[in-house]
Amino acid sequence: MKKLLLITDAWHPQTNGVVTTLSRVIELLEQRGVETEVIHPGLFRSLPLPGYGEIRLAWDLWKLGGLYRRHRPDYVHIATEGPLGLVARRWLSRRRVPFTTSLHTRFPEYLNERLPFIPVSWGYRFLRWFHRPAETTLITTASIGEELAQRGFQHLTVWGRGVDTELFQPAADREHDYCQPLLLYVGRVAVEKNLRAFLDLRLFGKKVVVGDGPSLEQMRKDYPEVLFTGYKYGEELAEWYSRGDVFVFPSRTDTFGLVMLEALACGTPVAAYPVTGPIDVVREQVNGALDEDLELAIKRALKVPRQHCRDYALAHSWQRCAEIFAETLVPICHAAGRFSKVA
Repeated sequence: MKKLLLITDAWHPQTNGVVTTLSRVIELLEQRGVETEVIHPGLFRSLPLPGYGEIRLAWDLWKLGGLYRRHRPDYVHIATEGPLGLVARRWLSRRRVPFTTSLHTRFPEYLNERLPFIPVSWGYRFLRWFHRPAETTLITTASIGEELAQRGFQHLTVWGRGVDTELFQPAADREHDYCQPLLLYVGRVAVEKNLRAFLDLRLFGKKVVVGDGPSLEQMRKDYPEVLFTGYKYGEELAEWYSRGDVFVFPSRTDTFGLVMLEALACGTPVAAYPVTGPIDVVREQVNGALDEDLELAIKRALKVPRQHCRDYALAHSWQRCAEIFAETLVPICHAAGRFSKVA
């Protein structure tokens, strides 16, 4: 069996699209004869990210070289640009070990949201530098690829996202306790998700937010009429997706938005802004609606047949996502104690 060393700053117990994607790919890679060892913050001493306690930042990273030698992998993939990713990039580059990377989030925009004095252009300069030595950088969608290419990124491969259509499927009974449309959001409750753009709308409907994050307690105080459920998992999460009459995705900075596919798999149409991420998922009047006026998008999405949403989700499998990941891996040879790319 071949061995993959996956290096990521985002891992369990975090709950987000990056962790979900990596976990599913690892499961499917094993079926293809690739065993994965994950190097994550839990293997190191770590500190919570200020203002975002569920994210841990590893800091005694001198152990990384020893972990690499112990696992002696056939392939290496760096999934994030955090402290672990940075140290791994430096260590591997110095030893000419080939590796691939993936770009999951709009880090420059997220950083600018929290620290407005840092220009978005600086963030993209950092990302270009980080991913430059990678043999291939995996990205979520074609539209993201076009944007990154215009910013000077190279060696990009679209690998998309998938959805578990067995877990996430329409419920036989969609009844809920509200006599009005249930307007649902699932995801992190954080400033970069632009959640207030949805919650500030004056709509006929019950707004429900499923998720947690650094802004949760303040949001509960500011919007007492909204139901905040906290995190939900598995079948309970699928039930919430099915109860929704519309899934509202207000983010303007996501590179994909895996939750949109999960909602569609449960038959719930999506309303979103016409920005990168939603424009690669939402088809007007097929599985949802896009509009710069989010209220209009929600009203149009309410008219979309739920079966159309389910049909769209069925065409997006995790299997294809894992196949592309495997196809881009670059083998390493270990000869005479040195590391070099296999010709």
